Amino acid sequence: MSTPIEDYALISDQLTSALVSKTGSVDWLCFPRFDSGSVFAALLGTNDHGRWLLAPREGKVLGRNYLNSSFVLRTLWGSANGQVLVTDFMPMSGDHSSVIRRVEGLSGSMVMEHELVIRYDYGQVLPWVRRSFDTIKGTESLVAVAGPHAAVLYATRLPKASKHSHKDEFTVHAGDIYDFEFACHPSHEPAPEPNDVGLAMTATAKHWHSWADTIPPHGDYEPLVRRSLLVLKALTHRKTGGIVAAPTTSLPELLGGERNWDYRFCWLRDAALTLQAMMTHGFEGEALNWRDWLLRAIAGDHHKLQIMYGLGGERDLSERIIHQLPGYAGSVPVRIGNGAVGQYQGDVIGEVMVALEDLRTLGGREDHFSWPLQKALVRNVLANLRHKDHGLWEMRGETQYFTHSRVMMWAALDSAVHAVRHHALAGECARWEKARDELREEILAQGFNAELNSFTQTYGGTEVDASLLVLAHVGFVDYADPRMLGTVARIEADLVDEHGFVSRYRTESSIDGLPVGENPFLVCSCWLIEQYAHSNRLDEARKLMDKLAGIVNDLGLLAEEYDPVAGHMTGNFPQAFSHLGLIRAADAIEEAAGTRPAHTRRAYT
Repeated sequence: MSTPIEDYALISDQLTSALVSKTGSVDWLCFPRFDSGSVFAALLGTNDHGRWLLAPREGKVLGRNYLNSSFVLRTLWGSANGQVLVTDFMPMSGDHSSVIRRVEGLSGSMVMEHELVIRYDYGQVLPWVRRSFDTIKGTESLVAVAGPHAAVLYATRLPKASKHSHKDEFTVHAGDIYDFEFACHPSHEPAPEPNDVGLAMTATAKHWHSWADTIPPHGDYEPLVRRSLLVLKALTHRKTGGIVAAPTTSLPELLGGERNWDYRFCWLRDAALTLQAMMTHGFEGEALNWRDWLLRAIAGDHHKLQIMYGLGGERDLSERIIHQLPGYAGSVPVRIGNGAVGQYQGDVIGEVMVALEDLRTLGGREDHFSWPLQKALVRNVLANLRHKDHGLWEMRGETQYFTHSRVMMWAALDSAVHAVRHHALAGECARWEKARDELREEILAQGFNAELNSFTQTYGGTEVDASLLVLAHVGFVDYADPRMLGTVARIEADLVDEHGFVSRYRTESSIDGLPVGENPFLVCSCWLIEQYAHSNRLDEARKLMDKLAGIVNDLGLLAEEYDPVAGHMTGNFPQAFSHLGLIRAADAIEEAAGTRPAHTRRAYT
């Protein structure tokens, strides 16, 4: 059976990442980048699709935690015979990623099982594995080669070949230390030198701690906010500045369903919202790095703006199905790439422009390239004013006039006007103001249903969508506006389940072009918390926030969705959207309680 998603831990070196289960198995690892082909893919298949097990033959997990504010994972195992501590991490130095695992005997003795199954390209490619002996150093290693890829295992004790895997059993006594390092490198280059594990562990923990030490205090929700900010940092590529939406692909939104998507790419929307969350906590440097990434990705071709790019700004993210993987809990298809890359989503430029406006407000200076690019993005908005789109949720049905998308187009124009009026930047302000105000009138006329006293998912429709909660975030209306309150009442009636969680929309009446059924999206509940906090419903905001806090896993991580009936997370994991939503929700509660300066955007008048 598949390991529950919430039983996984994330470790990262900001080049790629790995998921480590409570059973002691690394079940997901892509080398050399987040979006590369996998080396271990048991997460989406079986052990034969690649994994790295290091765990006691008998015993159970007594507890696990990250070493303070880091991604150095410590798992304590125990049995009647003894205890061992297994530490997993990815060093933050060098150009080659590696996973280091240290086993320490604490008391008595325990027999450890070690199994290494290496499979490249999502379980398709069996590497050639051999033992290599360094005559000068007197050390031995395992070397795996598959086409352009290679990996090396350095170990206190190497496993032995067993069919198409490598296995071993060894006894750990109190005071014993066994070290293992699995490092990747291009096959045409020499293997990287092994790390001094003790020094690498200290340096890695120090790296994360030095970054996290700058996070300001955050009241009752500080542990959640701190870990969420760390997750967002862990999903940021430290060389390119690109931010992946999640480090996984095809973890299902509904078990057994086909809503399985590849999220290992840089959505402009998700990244912009991530930066807003980080900027409000003092991380303007990350925002500037991402702005540089954005400039490179879009380059001079804003007319062909994509909603997402690769980590380095790649444009070809073609979607294909990996048939050899049976999927998480049998959920197929397993997809690589994302077909939504070719969609027009009208909201995306709005999120980008709002984030860059916030960066200006915090003192970020425009350079010779950044403001001209933003003006080009505004031209893109104007050129698409009459076009329908696929919406925030990447509907795979017919295009529509989605109210949320239209509001975000309005927000893009409003941010551009604000840049001229308040930051003295040059632009066609009169033209932008006219288009902005006309679009606002259109939205109020066609995206608001007076009989229902609610904004609607689409122009002329009657359904609501949780994305309508964002209208107040960008100042289109005030949180306490009667039209907003009426919309909230409709969302509560139609989209909030009996457990209190919020769905994106009703799939039964949807136009998404997919089979009915999905679990509540956690970011939607975060948006409702924000709305409650800013409309004098603080007690309800805290109640829903406590409900969310109750479903994070033992390490503070969240997936994209949650199945309240089964009590399990679903969707890609960990999910940037969920974590940035949690940060915003916590901020809103603190602001409403008067314990944090307000950062809410003024309502348009």
